[in-house]
Amino acid sequence: MTASSNSIAPRDESKTVHFDSTAHLMNRISSQLASQLSLVSLDGRRRPEPPALVVVAHGSRDPRALRTVRGLLDKVRDRRPGLPVHLGHIELNEPLLTDTLKALGDREAILVPLLLSRGYHVKRDIPEMAAETDVRARVAPALGPHPLLVEALHARLVEAGWEESPRPGSAVVLAAAGSRDPESKVDMARMAALLSTRLEVPVVPAYATTAAPTVPAAVEALTARGYDRVAIASYFTAPGRFATECAEAAPWTASAPLGTHPAMADLILHRYDQMTSLRGAGNCATSHTRPAVAV
Repeated sequence: MTASSNSIAPRDESKTVHFDSTAHLMNRISSQLASQLSLVSLDGRRRPEPPALVVVAHGSRDPRALRTVRGLLDKVRDRRPGLPVHLGHIELNEPLLTDTLKALGDREAILVPLLLSRGYHVKRDIPEMAAETDVRARVAPALGPHPLLVEALHARLVEAGWEESPRPGSAVVLAAAGSRDPESKVDMARMAALLSTRLEVPVVPAYATTAAPTVPAAVEALTARGYDRVAIASYFTAPGRFATECAEAAPWTASAPLGTHPAMADLILHRYDQMTSLRGAGNCATSHTRPAVAV
């Protein structure tokens, strides 16, 4: 005799929780074992420890920014089990970069700026902060411009309502923080060109502060040229005041910051791998040198 739907035995939640906890524990053990085995070569000798990856964020008073950055680092760790991944901030948030590096002692580290273009922070602040510690540091280039950022920008725009085949009159303002460094504007122009090719519409770089044009000015200029469906692509790594202000200037729609998009984690590891390749070739820059250039 089969039981009716009204007589189904209640689910034993305690067994489910126990099973999930056991599976989680086994996954952790497997990951730790894989990490340990990766340090041992086939002949049984211990491989040299890889340089630590230190992701350098700017820092923000907006609590969403720190949560976003930590979530992004979790994605990086998931992609590269066994790689020591650390976080340091230039200002406003803890841990500060100098504190993170001091905790590493005199070991080797690759510093990957969570910044999207060249500028004072990449050229001066990060190397100078590293030079205050004993870490043997190499500073990677800024994340942008790069095709992986195009994929992240495109995905965020689609999430905001951008159509794969935009109708006539569509255009995009690529909104960034802004910098006085002329090389930052060069990087922005290249990024706008890459995104324009991907979207097949005009893309105009604009800034929240310091540089021109401002985001509202870029929107106004495009509108004056007959573009009546202007989207703002948020070229920020995490939420914050500038990202919010730029989004508010959108006449149609604005995308979310790049955040924890998978392409961001891939790009951080790409920059790390570039610097370890240079290390393997014998190009031994230290924390006292200018950052190496890679694309």
